[in-house]
Amino acid sequence: MENKIIDKYNIPVPRYTSYPPANHFKDGFSEKDYISLVKDSNDQQPSHVAIYIHIPFCKKICFYCGCNACTMKSEQLIKEYIQALKKEISFIVKSINKERKISQIHYGGGTPNAIDVNYLKEINSLIFSELELIENPEIAIECNPAYLNYTYIDQLLEAKFNRFSLGVQDFNLDVLKSVNREPSVLPVHDLVSYIKSKNSEIAVNLDFIYGLPGQNTESFLNTISEAIKIKPDRLVTFSYAHVPWMKKHQQILEKRGLPSSELKMEMFLEARELLLKSGYIPIGLDHYVLAEDELNLALNQHSLHRNFQGYCTRRTTGQVYAFGVSSISQLEKAYIQNVKELDQYIEMINNDTLPVEKGLIHNHEQVVVRDAITELMCNQKLNLEDLAHKFNIGINELKDITGFQEEKLKDFIRDKLMTFSNSEMIVTDLGSLFVRNIAASLDPEYKQQLNKYSKTV
Repeated sequence: MENKIIDKYNIPVPRYTSYPPANHFKDGFSEKDYISLVKDSNDQQPSHVAIYIHIPFCKKICFYCGCNACTMKSEQLIKEYIQALKKEISFIVKSINKERKISQIHYGGGTPNAIDVNYLKEINSLIFSELELIENPEIAIECNPAYLNYTYIDQLLEAKFNRFSLGVQDFNLDVLKSVNREPSVLPVHDLVSYIKSKNSEIAVNLDFIYGLPGQNTESFLNTISEAIKIKPDRLVTFSYAHVPWMKKHQQILEKRGLPSSELKMEMFLEARELLLKSGYIPIGLDHYVLAEDELNLALNQHSLHRNFQGYCTRRTTGQVYAFGVSSISQLEKAYIQNVKELDQYIEMINNDTLPVEKGLIHNHEQVVVRDAITELMCNQKLNLEDLAHKFNIGINELKDITGFQEEKLKDFIRDKLMTFSNSEMIVTDLGSLFVRNIAASLDPEYKQQLNKYSKTV
């Protein structure tokens, strides 16, 4: 790829895990507002319930981390947090219709497996007692392999987890040391083999990050080659998002030398080519799956979805009810975010107050733009006439709402990032690397600003 293409499109752009992005959320949401929105969501689609649980605790903070995380100061603090989290769940589920079923549960962090596994079992038991599950729901947990052993895995399986996302990040020990990440004590291959030996239907993702100090194309390809030998169900290559104005500890990585945008892109492209040759199929921005994976089937049927937890299928897509500090509920007509400070979260729950900090209620125009961007980000195409028909509006009104202008697409088309004909935008293989840029052309609220969004590459 020519460097001028990288330079041209390597600009700050939202990641579009939500629309509008989280920086558009407004203060002033009350407990009453939240409960009202949850009750309203019972009559909205999708009818399934997806649950996100945030476990913020880590044994130490990785320097690349952009999540809401904190070190484990004391067992008492962890205990108080889990008690508060369970109390929040019990309060909210009272407003969710019992006829609705859970299609997805996702534990993120932080490091969910850094805490005693019995806490996770308690939370799952509570959830299972409150709402029914669909057949074969996805119950996923993000794990740091440094803290996984066979006994802990057995306990997670007993708690009904059926998807493990192992945050390997890199197999190169020097890279891990430079970012303050501990390597897996047990070989990752052995961990995956053990999980599969217990139940071959249990899914395993291996997650990696490119763009870290000490990485180069050769070293990252060695890491991906080693991952391919393990043959995970899904393999994820996240682009390191450098946002030091939000996460001060990321400044340490600047001193250790971050790869250039050109080197990052080379790492990505070479890894992508290797994965494709090995039988993996690209999904969206950063996921790779085997041909039989339901995400690939959904992609072929143009029915792929996406939420804060990642890509999902129509079967597992649900409105997201999020619990824990900083977590964001993603309802059909609203986003609601909890407070970001751990002590404040626990105190509010203990005072019988929901820990709501901010949110956003979608107007009609935002729902239209959200669906346009989601379709483009997930399925790499967007038919304007089909979307207009979905909302029972004319195509000119749709263009007005999204700020669509063919003029905006000329550079994308000229640079072979997409095609446009018969009211249909189709993203090319090259364009999939810059799909965030293309999506921004449909975002009337987007303004390119430094220190607001991470860059595309």
